[in-house]
Amino acid sequence: MELVDMNHFEKIDKLLNTLVDSLFGERDTRVRGWLLLDSYTPTFLLTITYLLTICLGTKYMRNRPAYSLKHVLLLYNFSLTMLSLYMLVELISSVWSAGYRLQCQGLHEAGEGDIRVAKVLWWYYSSKLVEFLDTIFIVLRKKNNQISFLHVYHHASMFNIWWCVLNWIPCGQSFFGPTLNSFIHILMYSYYGLSTIPSMHKYLWWKRYLTQAQLVQFLLTITHTVSAWVVPCGFPLGCLKFQTFYMCTLVTLFVNFYMQYSVKSKKIPGERWLHKKNWTGL
Repeated sequence: MELVDMNHFEKIDKLLNTLVDSLFGERDTRVRGWLLLDSYTPTFLLTITYLLTICLGTKYMRNRPAYSLKHVLLLYNFSLTMLSLYMLVELISSVWSAGYRLQCQGLHEAGEGDIRVAKVLWWYYSSKLVEFLDTIFIVLRKKNNQISFLHVYHHASMFNIWWCVLNWIPCGQSFFGPTLNSFIHILMYSYYGLSTIPSMHKYLWWKRYLTQAQLVQFLLTITHTVSAWVVPCGFPLGCLKFQTFYMCTLVTLFVNFYMQYSVKSKKIPGERWLHKKNWTGL
């Protein structure tokens, strides 16, 4: 029975990897052997598990008391703040020392500098798996109104997209979005962590700017991506087009969220509503 099950798993694994290879072509050999990258199956199965956990978890918690998780959330958000700080500093340092261009950077121009950038982006990909806990904690705390389509769509898609990025375009132009996002996550997760401490609420002045900062992040990433169409540098055009389309979906969904926020904030004083309605963790 175990042999039959293993054969089925191997067939599914081969099918999934054949499918993604047929879509994107030959993978970048520089990341071969890196954790979770050689096969798409773990990333796919972890995403399915995430979605099932949301569905089954909300049902499981329906008639059970919510968990506080105050100390867990403080540790979790502090850890992600530190990880985001590391990625921001290391990305800036690595692209600077590699002589990266801001406007458009190819995949094979900086030698060992490209490998250093790819290693940071692997941590960025891994952080998307860790961030699944954002939603799990929401389920355990029974804050189900925070589980929006935008929230789930972003968390599930980013983990899979960055598996593809690491396998086909693990450096070069790919550095820009994670650099901005790491900065945003420093602001966001530090706010989340400190907001668990009531005495700190009056010092969290940046909370009102988080939504606008996330929108600016999206627009800057789109601008940076489109600029590589105008003045190409050999970076795959199909990847640039996909990123532009994906970022536009996030802008559309996030503008809708922001409009709801604006309406709600008129009905409920801003600070009270901000604590009742969580951000999407983008």
